[in-house]
Amino acid sequence: MAIEEALQASREGEVPVGAVLVRDGEVVARDHNRSISFNDPTAHAEILVLRAGAARLGNYRLNGCELYVTIEPCPMCAGAMVHSRVSRLIFGARDAKGGAVESLYRLLGDPRLNHQVQVTEGVLGERCQEIMQAFFDARRG
Repeated sequence: MAIEEALQASREGEVPVGAVLVRDGEVVARDHNRSISFNDPTAHAEILVLRAGAARLGNYRLNGCELYVTIEPCPMCAGAMVHSRVSRLIFGARDAKGGAVESLYRLLGDPRLNHQVQVTEGVLGERCQEIMQAFFDARRG
């Protein structure tokens, strides 16, 4: 589902990142990047899904939720996961230029923060990377 969202983002001219929030095996929310269409620098897939999930569940604390994302989250999104108390992040491909989970920073496991998020990386990582690479190759012409 996250890959489907990333492909939709690409069709809309957005950076192709998709996210799905799951709790107890049920999809709570799903979305993709919309920063360009919303004219909102915070409209990353993860932020939109966390907002929608919190609204649907009636609580800004998302304990017990798992967040699936195609690309390693940035510092803003990783910070939002800590504040929302997401239990687990599952992501596809690393982001060497902006990743805040493994690549540049390790925010989700930092013991100095009040919450740590379990991380699983590399799920369908090659496909997620291909989608991102194809998007930027097409933009470069």
